[in-house]
Amino acid sequence: MAVDRGTHGGRRRGVVVRASPPHGAEFVRRSVLVTSLVVLVVVAGLSLLLATRHPVTNATETQSPLLGHRAPALQGRELGGGSFSLARERGDVVVVNFWASWCGPCRVEAPELSTFAWHERHRGVVLVGVVFNDSLSAASAFAQHYGSLYPSLVDPGGVFANRFGVTSPPTTIVIDRHGRVVATLLGPTTARQLEAVVARVRT
Repeated sequence: MAVDRGTHGGRRRGVVVRASPPHGAEFVRRSVLVTSLVVLVVVAGLSLLLATRHPVTNATETQSPLLGHRAPALQGRELGGGSFSLARERGDVVVVNFWASWCGPCRVEAPELSTFAWHERHRGVVLVGVVFNDSLSAASAFAQHYGSLYPSLVDPGGVFANRFGVTSPPTTIVIDRHGRVVATLLGPTTARQLEAVVARVRT
């Protein structure tokens, strides 16, 4: 709204000039633009949510010097206060997953690991995590937040990581019933991928 101040009979007076409302076509154009922006924001939000809940691709299966050889010793204290020994699990397939609370891909992977552990709990498969370069408080909070259905070992000084040649999380090592390393997976894995690897080991 604008005010035009002129003179009339020696006296100044204000004339109010009101802006006309937007033309019908212009109003429709603006409405369509706003609606499109809202839709784009919603779609982007859903895409981000899905991306953080499920890995986009499987982990990369790599060649490791440990393949075909007896797995290094793995024995220690769990986050929950219990203890784990790889030697006690001889006769079962053991999946060892190195993770950290500060690792973004580990957050993507965590629900998949719990799904895998639940599916395989009565099928001769043991899943155990190993905390990689992380504080006990942060690791415990991470495990509680994601409701981990498997134990995780603390690894002070990175002793276990060094033994298995792990340089970054997430890394997953699969060990057969005879204690030999049969697969090394780099990056966030899925329940389906792990089930396929384990099925291959069983045959």
